[in-house]
Amino acid sequence: MVRLAFYPGSFDPVTFGHLDIIARAARIVDKLVLGVGTHHGKDPMLSTKDRLALLERATSSIGAQAGVKIVVVTFDDLVVDAARRAGAGLIIRGLRDATDFDYEVQMGQMNAALAPDIETIFMAANPATRMISSSLVKQIARMGGDIGPFVPREAIPIVAEAMKKPG
Repeated sequence: MVRLAFYPGSFDPVTFGHLDIIARAARIVDKLVLGVGTHHGKDPMLSTKDRLALLERATSSIGAQAGVKIVVVTFDDLVVDAARRAGAGLIIRGLRDATDFDYEVQMGQMNAALAPDIETIFMAANPATRMISSSLVKQIARMGGDIGPFVPREAIPIVAEAMKKPG
């Protein structure tokens, strides 16, 4: 039996926090599908194309080290529907703090009601990356701050370029 997990997120941009969860999830599954949410109601800083490319680059060595196939896909519907399409029996969610916990447990219970065949696994953030969120990284970038400590090297020029765009 192949243990396949689905890790959804906006990854706008991918951060070291995301990469920590991805690396740890890769140690417990046989295949990991990263789902980049492209919901029409959200206005991401990075294009879908950039988010996909960054995730693929940033996770290629993680998959190789863990001996796990990592696939990056997009989705614009319910997480459980995207997980089911991917063939996943697990959904991975990261928890930074109590606020994340309350929200994620509620979402996990709703997902369990919608798809009882798919289990949600919560992974506590590593203390070294716990404070990192894509929202804060975007705020730092918008204000001209150094995002280097929070995102993979290849993300820095793409985020900088996105900051030059009007809007």
